[in-house]
Amino acid sequence: MLIQNGWVHDAIHEEAYQADILIRDGKIAAVGTGLRDDEKQTVDATGLHVYPGFVDAHSHLGLDSDGVGYEGWDYNEMNDPISPQMRGIDGFKPMQPCLLTAAKAGVTTVCTGPGSANVLGGTFCAVKTVGKRVDDMVVKEAVAMKCAFGENPKRCYRDKGVSTRMTTAAMLRETLFKAREYLEKKEAAGEDAAKKPAFDMKLEALIPVLKREMPLKAHAHAAEDIFTALRIAKEFNVKITLEHVTEGHLIASELAKENVPCAVGPSLSHASKFELRNKTFDTPGILARAGLQVSIITDAPVIPQEYLPLCAGLAIKHGMDPFAALQAITINPARHGGIADRVGSIEVGKDADLVLCGGSPFDTDPDIRAVYIDGKKVE
Repeated sequence: MLIQNGWVHDAIHEEAYQADILIRDGKIAAVGTGLRDDEKQTVDATGLHVYPGFVDAHSHLGLDSDGVGYEGWDYNEMNDPISPQMRGIDGFKPMQPCLLTAAKAGVTTVCTGPGSANVLGGTFCAVKTVGKRVDDMVVKEAVAMKCAFGENPKRCYRDKGVSTRMTTAAMLRETLFKAREYLEKKEAAGEDAAKKPAFDMKLEALIPVLKREMPLKAHAHAAEDIFTALRIAKEFNVKITLEHVTEGHLIASELAKENVPCAVGPSLSHASKFELRNKTFDTPGILARAGLQVSIITDAPVIPQEYLPLCAGLAIKHGMDPFAALQAITINPARHGGIADRVGSIEVGKDADLVLCGGSPFDTDPDIRAVYIDGKKVE
C-alpha cells in the first residue's frame, strides 16, 4: 500500500513534512516524496495528517470486565499480595468491544497487565488492539513486572497483613532478597540438578528483573512512594519505571536527577484517594520540561482507552509543548515498554501502524479518517 501526499508527523522530527509512505508486508518500507508502487493500493492523503499509531504505556485494557460485572474482571489476583508469577497475557480478552473502540480512535498498541492491588502483581505485556487471539497480537510478551506502593495494597490486603507503607516496602524487599538468593543458588548449581534449589514459580518470575532484562513497573502516586520505589530499585540494582507519578510536578528537580521514565496519569478522573489530592494535568508538561521521558497514560478503564489522545490535548492546554505531548503518546511509551523497535514513530522498518486525521488528534473531534495496524485498515 502507498499513502501519498500526507502531512507526516513522525514523532521524531518536530516539524511535520509532506511525504509518501510505502507499506510492504505490514512494515513501513519507505518514507519520502514521489514514491511509486503500481502493484499496490494507493491512498490519497492530500490535506490529511498522518501520525504513528498511539501507544499507551500503562493500561488494563482487555483484562477488565467491560461492563459485565465481576465475572469478567481479571486484572487483580486478590488472594495473595505477592503474585509475581501472574501473567497479564493469560487474562487478556481480545474479543472485548473496547479494544476495537480504542483501535478506531487510533490507539494501536497498549502495555496492559495486572492492576495495583498487590505488592507484586505480575507481568505486563504489549499487544496490538485488533485481533482474535492474543498470541497473534503480542508485540512483547513480558514488558515489565508490576509492583505497587501507597494506598492500594493497604486497602486490598489490610486483613491479610498489609496495613502500612512500611509493610509494603518490607514485603517487596523480602521477596527480592529471596529471589536473589534463589538465582545465586541456581547459577552456582550449574547443570547439577541435585544442587539446584526447589522450584519456586514466584521467584522464577523475578529472575528477569534481577538480571535487568525487564524493569519493575512501580505504581506510585505520592512523592514518598516514588522515592521508596527508587530507593528499593537502587538497593537491588534493578531497572524501574515510575507509573502514575501524580505528585511528580512537586519533585521534578529530584526526578530529573534520577532520569527514570515516567508514565503520568490517569489525570482525567476524580481524586478518589488522599494520595491523589495534588493531581493535575500540569504534571506531564512540568516533567517533560525538566528533561524526563514522559508518557501520558489512561490507566484504562479508569479513563476509556480511546481518550488517550484527548488526555494529551488536555496536557497541552495545561502548558505542555505539543510535540512533547505527541511523543508522550507515541515514541515515549514505546520506549517505556521496550518496544520502540516496532512501534511509536513513522520510520522505515517499523510496523505500519498509522492514523490519518483531518484535524488534530488532540481535539475533542480529531476527524479520524483511517487507522492502519500492521498495514491493514481497521474496520
